Amino acid sequence: MFILWLRHIVKTAAFRSYSLLSVLLRLVRHCQSILNGKEEDFREWPGGLALSSQPGTNLNQPDSEPAPPVSLAVPLLEAPLQSLHSQGSQPQMDTQHLQMIPGLHGGSNDAAFNADFPSNSSAPLMSNSVLELSIPKNNIQITMPSPLAAQGQTFDITLIPIIPRQINRYRRNVRVKTEFKVFLVQKGPLDCSEELYPIAGWEPLTQPEGALIFYHPYKRVFTDADARDPKTAAKLATAVEKAYKGACNADIFLHPSVELVLEFMMQAGKETWGYYFVDHKRRVIFWFEDYKSYPLMEGVRGVERKSHIKYALETQYWTHIELFPNKRSLPEDVAMELKELVMYTQADSITSATSLTRFTSDKIASMLSLIDLLKDSTNKECEHSVWIAARFMKNLCSTKFMNFCGQPSARLDVDQSLYEESDASKNMLFRAMNVILFGSPDAQSRAFHKILVDQNIVDARWKQYIDKLNSDWNGYTIFSTVMLAVDISFLAVPSIETQTPATLLSYMSTLCVMGSLIVTLLLVGHVNKSLRGSLTDGVSFLIGMTGSLLGLESFPFLLSLPFGLLIWGIVFFAAALSVVIFRTSGIAIISIAYPTWVAIVILAMWSVLAANHIHVGSLLRRWLRIRYRNTSQFIVYLWNRIIEQVSPTATTPSHV
Repeated sequence: MFILWLRHIVKTAAFRSYSLLSVLLRLVRHCQSILNGKEEDFREWPGGLALSSQPGTNLNQPDSEPAPPVSLAVPLLEAPLQSLHSQGSQPQMDTQHLQMIPGLHGGSNDAAFNADFPSNSSAPLMSNSVLELSIPKNNIQITMPSPLAAQGQTFDITLIPIIPRQINRYRRNVRVKTEFKVFLVQKGPLDCSEELYPIAGWEPLTQPEGALIFYHPYKRVFTDADARDPKTAAKLATAVEKAYKGACNADIFLHPSVELVLEFMMQAGKETWGYYFVDHKRRVIFWFEDYKSYPLMEGVRGVERKSHIKYALETQYWTHIELFPNKRSLPEDVAMELKELVMYTQADSITSATSLTRFTSDKIASMLSLIDLLKDSTNKECEHSVWIAARFMKNLCSTKFMNFCGQPSARLDVDQSLYEESDASKNMLFRAMNVILFGSPDAQSRAFHKILVDQNIVDARWKQYIDKLNSDWNGYTIFSTVMLAVDISFLAVPSIETQTPATLLSYMSTLCVMGSLIVTLLLVGHVNKSLRGSLTDGVSFLIGMTGSLLGLESFPFLLSLPFGLLIWGIVFFAAALSVVIFRTSGIAIISIAYPTWVAIVILAMWSVLAANHIHVGSLLRRWLRIRYRNTSQFIVYLWNRIIEQVSPTATTPSHV
């Protein structure tokens, strides 16, 4: 009897252990399939063990070489399940490092297990620290970490969609204590691991530029907010839960590699949290609600297709990678794609004078040299290399978006305007001032609109344009100084004092030359300072001038003042000199000076008219052609009238 009882006990224990082992193996294989980003099918081996139907990595070979990364996503957290602890009839498995998948099909925020488990096993886990799995004959309790749980605290969190460009990292201005204090370094090797240890699940990281960021590996969340503060951590927990719940309610499929970014913001004195999700497969950012973003558009007008706005979203994707490059590996195909783009950019800038590239030849050569060095960092966790690639790709994608890449109206030349040209800004006042200032405003306008195309500055030409302006201003300063000295010397001549017209014209010349000199100094001191800054500052300065009377043409008009006033100063001085010559000289001098003066005036007017596309020869030929045509028509008409009058008389029969 005892032997039968003992045999029954051993048989029952073996059966229960075998069933429990089969469940654990199914759980391990399913978690591994999800962590690898695949929804693998399962089949039953003889005996009931569930294994993947696809060939996979051997679990008995943990040291096998990992596969190279296929995207810039932070690798999914891979940690083995902890040992099974038996506690009575309810064994408990500690899975403190089990990966919590952000979401699956149907908007679930965490991992959904096999169909043998209850349907509610795919419910969000972030508010529950323990997940109960009902298994026949056994109850296994999987204890999940609850780093985001804000026990006893509730916050009314408002989530608003943002883009990575709106993360206010570079304008936080966090102040440090001004008091100088010598830091006490304790004996022994310095150990700062306590400060770098994850707090409440948030891991502090240092971005290549030096910024402190935080990453939650279980929920795949990045933030700039200081998660070491318990209150901030509690708010982050609520914001994360609300963001994933919003995606769930919107029926958005969240791939396991999807990342979430949260940014603390203040709007109208109210605390809000900006958010966006990142899809590494499509290289876009997205939200769980429809969103119109003015910063996303970058001032580009006429966007109508999804294939066009995709480049704007990809630009923000690379901005996200640039802001949070830690824990990422640079895939080899991304490095190759970047090299191809930069090589094309260099070839285009070499062979075309109207290349769309935003960089000068020197910058492109430096970029290529850096990209050649990136090949040694591919497929490795090197955040600096990832940051370099992201910065370059962001600029290249932004150029594609602004130039309508892949659209019927794609810009192919750098000075090609995509919008209907309007001469409304060149009103009658501008045209009148263009004549008064000898065509200088129109010449400055043409040069200016080769730099500012559709309210976007052409980077490659901007520096050359500014250098040319400074060179012109230096020349105007020298000429104005010389003319000012000439006018003062001319007024010092005793015989000039008795000639009122000459004195008045000399005064006018002096005033114009002084005006040219003052305007030039103001341009060098103030305008040049604004234009020498960043391109954003330059665009803001230029766009700010559109509110003036002449609109955007105010800036070319301003640049034309030194030249126009200097020319008027020379004209007035020439007039004063002419008055002196023709009123005080004899016949011999006048007979020589008069034709010389007429020739100079004709040549000067010729150059002014030619600069304004007015050619006297072509106008004269056109006038003669019209006169000849009109005269010929008049002669033909007159001849026809004479014939008409003579013909009836010649053809009328005589009556005898």
